Order: sequence, then C-alpha cells, then structure tokens
Amino acid sequence: MTQPPEITYSDELLADDTVHRRYSDGRSEWRSRGGDGRIHWRDDRGDSGTDERLGRDLVKRVHADGRVGYGRDIGYGRTVWGQGQYVLVNRSSFPGRVGVVLGALGLGAGVAAVQYAPELLSDDEEEELRRQAAERARSGGDGGSGDGGGDGGFDDGGGDGDGHRPDDGFGSDGFGHAGDGADGGDPVDDGWDGDDFG
Repeated sequence: MTQPPEITYSDELLADDTVHRRYSDGRSEWRSRGGDGRIHWRDDRGDSGTDERLGRDLVKRVHADGRVGYGRDIGYGRTVWGQGQYVLVNRSSFPGRVGVVLGALGLGAGVAAVQYAPELLSDDEEEELRRQAAERARSGGDGGSGDGGGDGGFDDGGGDGDGHRPDDGFGSDGFGHAGDGADGGDPVDDGWDGDDFG
C-alpha cells in the first residue's frame, strides 16, 4: 500500500491571539477561533474558510467556494485527509528529544486505510457527531479532542490536519486533543492548544 505524502507544519501564536501556520510546502495560513467554535482561516494564496471538529477525531474543512473535505486525527500530531491524499504533521507537537524518539519509532509513517477520513458525511451524520461531542463535554469527557484542524486550503478540497501540542491551536476552551492521550494539556493557557484542527 502506498503511503500518503506527508506535509509538516508549525504554528506561531501572534500577539493578537491568532495563529500563523507555516507549511513545509511553502504555504502560510492565518487562523482564529470564532464565537461559533470553528477555526476561521485564510491563506497566502487567496483561499479561506472554516475548520470544525466533529466528534472525537474528525475535522471538517469548508472552503469559501463551497468545497468540503474531511480529515481524521490519528494521534501524535498527525491528521490524514480524505482517502489518504496527504497527512499533515504538526512539527511543533513534539519538539526536541521527544520528537526524535517518536520519529525513530516511525510514527510519521504507516497510515492504514482504516484511518482515512470519510469522503462525505450527511447533515444528519455530522449533527450526530456534534451531539455526541456536546454530550461528552457535559458529562466531563474529553470534550472532543484537539483542535485539529485546518489545512490551509489544499487544492484537493481536503483540509489539513492535525496538530498536537504546543501553541498551534486552541485547546483550553474544550477542544483539546484527539482523545489519544498523546499530547497532554496546553502548557500555556493561551486559548490555543496545538491541535486546532489540524
């Protein structure tokens, strides 16, 4: 089985509480959390849209032109988009020695087809995932995980992925990580959590 291409990114928290995300393919994206809980983004190539966490591990990316794509947070700062179009890897998730160890274990590779995101969800399926996440949040569960998301508007209609840990996303507001326990809590309670939708 051919492995999806890997695109890495890192996030920088800006003074205005937005995030500047830089991708290894040269793209840049600016991200902010809206009052609706979605991540609103715009990139340096004229694309924009929103990322929304659905359930524990899915991210829905909607582009301004109406294209929709889904990504699945597969843990350790990785989000696979669509049917394996690419995997986003948050390089700020595990800096230093931990990142070297995880890299040596090969956690950046080995994406299985069962980890792919759905190509399409119905409105009812999306609403059920939102309901389940709200129920988990009320009952004190993990509240639905990372702020995984957002890809920066890849042209394939997908979103981008996931991130984990350091300040790349939101988290202290109930998003957190994908429930895999891999990335721990927000080290700085700044409203971003390193998972903000991928």
